[in-house]
Amino acid sequence: MGQLISLFFIICQGCAQVNLPASTQDVDPIRPGAWATEKYLPGLKDKRVALVVNQTSTIGSTHLADSLLRRGVNIVTIFAPEHGFRGTAEAGAHIDNGTDPVTGIKIISIYGSKKKPSPEDLQGIDVLMFDIQDVGVRFFTYISTLHYLMEAAAESGIPLIVLDRPNPNGHYIDGPVLDTTNFRSFVGMDAIPVVYGMTMGELAGMINGEQWISKPCQLTVIRCQGYDHTLPYTLPVKPSPNLPNQLSVLLYPGICFFEGTVASLGRGTEMPFQVAGHPDYPDHQFSFTPVSMESAVNPPLKGKLCYGVDLRHLSTDSLFHNRKLDLSVLLHFYSRMDTATFFNAKWFDTLAGTTAFRKAIEASWSETQIRQSWQADLLKFNEKRKKYLLYKDF
Repeated sequence: MGQLISLFFIICQGCAQVNLPASTQDVDPIRPGAWATEKYLPGLKDKRVALVVNQTSTIGSTHLADSLLRRGVNIVTIFAPEHGFRGTAEAGAHIDNGTDPVTGIKIISIYGSKKKPSPEDLQGIDVLMFDIQDVGVRFFTYISTLHYLMEAAAESGIPLIVLDRPNPNGHYIDGPVLDTTNFRSFVGMDAIPVVYGMTMGELAGMINGEQWISKPCQLTVIRCQGYDHTLPYTLPVKPSPNLPNQLSVLLYPGICFFEGTVASLGRGTEMPFQVAGHPDYPDHQFSFTPVSMESAVNPPLKGKLCYGVDLRHLSTDSLFHNRKLDLSVLLHFYSRMDTATFFNAKWFDTLAGTTAFRKAIEASWSETQIRQSWQADLLKFNEKRKKYLLYKDF
């Protein structure tokens, strides 16, 4: 464990010094690390600070950047991840460098062709701070942004503070573990399953401890208060334009695989990641038509009437307690479609992190057989995972 010498965790014992409305304190016992300002503000005094943040980076209803500026913190740069600093760009959209019109702070994009801060970007910066809400799914790209940021911080010798946030899918692990030799990409950087059951702070510890970067960065994690891996957590701010509610967040681990098929999962509608459809789906009881909108300018099957399945009747409570990613919709859809043209094999395998999942579906394996094929790797991963947990496990 010698490689963990530079890894240390600051444990948030209380958030009494954060000025929050009494009603918020009474109603919401789970508080993200960002709220515990007394734990990290002293370390920012007289420092030049860079933030990696987006629209989810809030203390109550106030953006972290605004809160720090009001407290006299010298923020010199904001690094913008996928969807941008304000979180309005659609998935995969180009994020421009520029200046934030609200704060006047320089913005540098780390999504697109440039995913990692350069040494030049980090010149003169004393402290890096990361505060982004994750959804606990490997292909949600903010964890790849964290990986690259840790790498850049280590190379430049700059300490990194991760303000931890609860994981709404942190109550289980499931899915194939990424084959890093053949399928490493920005939607899958490290050898973790699709659902990995860790917060950003815990995962950062794992990235350091498992030596997934060339050398460990000087890491501080400001813990959440009141959170553990048995608890549900409803996101107060949508984490991306196409995850508009808690139902979409809980369905996301399983339904996102439709991205690697001919079907639509509702981009370009008011119900993304809550439906699936295609013009050739044989049951016509439910239909929708994707259209161009701010969150999906050119969605799959735009302007085409799609027939399919509507998942909006599902209970978020039932989905939470089910504790597994849903395969039933994907397997059902595959059984009703032209199987020869159903998959975009390259993209599906990239999301899955392996060819084995797609080949099992094509071979008509049952859901039980598919899940069983993941178990050995999941057990090995979980043994590693337990070393880095900061909160009570499920």
